[in-house]
Amino acid sequence: MTESQRLFIGGEWVEPGAGHYDVVDPARETVVGHAPEASRQQVYDAARAARDAFEPWSRTKPEERAAILDRAADLMQRDFAGNAELAQAESGATTGTARGMQVAVGVSRFRRYAKGALEPVEEAMTPQINEAGPMGKAGVTGALAVRQPVGVVTCITSYNNPWANPAGKIAPALAMGNTVLVKPAPQDPLSVFRMAAALEEAGVPAGVVNVVSGTEVAVGEAAVDAPDVDMVSFTGSTAVGQRIGEVCGRSMKRQLMELGGKGAAIVLDDADLDSAVAGIGTTYAFYSGQICTAPTRAIVHRSVYDEFVAKLTAYIGYMKVGDPRTKGTVLGPVISAAHRERVESYVELGRKEGATVVAGGERPALEEGFYVAPTLLADCTNDMRVVREEIFGPVVAVVPFDGDEDEAVALANDSDYGLIDYVWSGDVARAFRVARRLRAGGVGVNTIGRNMEAPFGGFKKSGVGRDVGSYALHAYSEWQSIVWPG
Repeated sequence: MTESQRLFIGGEWVEPGAGHYDVVDPARETVVGHAPEASRQQVYDAARAARDAFEPWSRTKPEERAAILDRAADLMQRDFAGNAELAQAESGATTGTARGMQVAVGVSRFRRYAKGALEPVEEAMTPQINEAGPMGKAGVTGALAVRQPVGVVTCITSYNNPWANPAGKIAPALAMGNTVLVKPAPQDPLSVFRMAAALEEAGVPAGVVNVVSGTEVAVGEAAVDAPDVDMVSFTGSTAVGQRIGEVCGRSMKRQLMELGGKGAAIVLDDADLDSAVAGIGTTYAFYSGQICTAPTRAIVHRSVYDEFVAKLTAYIGYMKVGDPRTKGTVLGPVISAAHRERVESYVELGRKEGATVVAGGERPALEEGFYVAPTLLADCTNDMRVVREEIFGPVVAVVPFDGDEDEAVALANDSDYGLIDYVWSGDVARAFRVARRLRAGGVGVNTIGRNMEAPFGGFKKSGVGRDVGSYALHAYSEWQSIVWPG
């Protein structure tokens, strides 16, 4: 896995214009491979290749697009073991996560959108009866609403899941007849090139899929501002999303943004605490807290607060931190040394703000790897930065409240973010009532699970637009109206 990777542009594997850089295993601090550093011109060339390929690809039969996506899924599954090994080496994910939540989900998304390519794109409208007037004679006007592909889509993906996240963009975009320029996260891009190779072998025409990578800001900028790009689909931080939005606004490029999160988990006085603790505790396990949907703000009623903190502390104590390849490991490393320092700085900030570090707070005594101990900050208030800002690590802040559900809702909604929130209550009707009041794109009621056909996206600074299921097909399409006299 230490070979030098080339870019994929216009159906060709191209040497990068700015050399290569090392991709580092965050668990062992060893070099996984050498990723290509694209030049700005090569990114523009990739966008142009996607533009040239768009017209013929958008006119292919849905059955042909579906067959290619299905074959690509078959090939990814064929190489499953090697793909999972690479994903683990790049991202530091545990073996179960790399296999089950990264590669397996990536494969399943290609299969889902192979079927999605066959979904109807026409919607008949009710005929309209028009009286005679300045626009002409009286008559009946028929209409048809048709979903058309947007065009060339830039897909900029996050580092926390180098298979599921790119697949969730590339597959529905291709299913709808778009062509793509993919710019993976610089920390773990090699898996995305594996995905491109599978698509090439599956028979995707030249230029339909293009992949460029790099550590320089200029690479991402070019992928956004390229004149041939019609839409940008981005997963990442709110700050970067805001900058992308500014660039897109100047040329009216379409946007799909899945940005930061600071999920509130409301634990009401009648909640099943074991269920709440198990749900909230998994935020530590998935990608070592590097997941925007994690419930990292626990808003807990005072009557059950002490018991909740004690149970969550005990839960954390059973979580083994270490080499993600070792059986029994629950928490692997964070993505880099720089990110580890960022997470640790937030824990120290929490201490200074007056939070009580109940669990964690110290760097694990491991000889290599970028590890952070799962950390529980208790006695927090909503004005603390550790409560308000996305840490993106295995850190949960617990905020007590004394009043009724109105106070809990107010605390949960007092945030710049609104991706996914959670409610735990023994009264399901009560939980649903609270859920409807939360300003978040999704709400889990007594669960952290998701329905993978339900729309996914955020309120406020957590994003723009929705994807997943058929909603992803809608996100990568434009409505066109066709009208005729009856």
